[in-house]
Amino acid sequence: MNKSETVVVTGFGPFRQFLINTSWEAAKGLKLIGLGEKVEVHVRELPVSYLKTQKIIGELWHTLNPKFAVHLGLARGSSVVILEQTGKNTGYKDRDVCGYCPETRCCIEGGPQKLESVINMRVVSKHFRQAGMDVVYSRDAGRYLCDFAYYCSLYHSQGRAALIHVPTSGILASADRLVPLLQALIQKILEQLEEHSKPIDPPFVSMS
Repeated sequence: MNKSETVVVTGFGPFRQFLINTSWEAAKGLKLIGLGEKVEVHVRELPVSYLKTQKIIGELWHTLNPKFAVHLGLARGSSVVILEQTGKNTGYKDRDVCGYCPETRCCIEGGPQKLESVINMRVVSKHFRQAGMDVVYSRDAGRYLCDFAYYCSLYHSQGRAALIHVPTSGILASADRLVPLLQALIQKILEQLEEHSKPIDPPFVSMS
């Protein structure tokens, strides 16, 4: 990153028994500690609403055009951090906080069945697991607002997004443990993004 690059970090607002949503608290924590001097962190709270989330994510990509977006969401009952590889387009049946569920049960009508991040989440999770961190890899983001937001973001960004599910129990549920780990995870993701976006050198041609 030669110049300051914008990275969007989102967390979700209150829902059900989670009046304070750890994902949004973590996003605000990341804004405070940053992601490095060349990264401008833009945080946004997403309501647990299909229609509002879809609108906000579309606006974020069209107005800010960030280098990358990281969406944080809660994994109820989990004590580990989960890196999601895939966003699913269909199968949304659970109602949001407004009591609404998309009639079509999908994110984007006519969109691909699933979209993948350009980041290899398996490689990132393995790196941290080998260092003794509770980080796991997943290909099923749960078909609720987290999965919905992720798919919408992947769709608008050609894959330049990540979804990280944060725990609701265990030591990583506390912000002082969680936020530094998320910072390291996102920095590793951005390193991989740099590698992914580097132009491929032309093959060496001998002039002799």
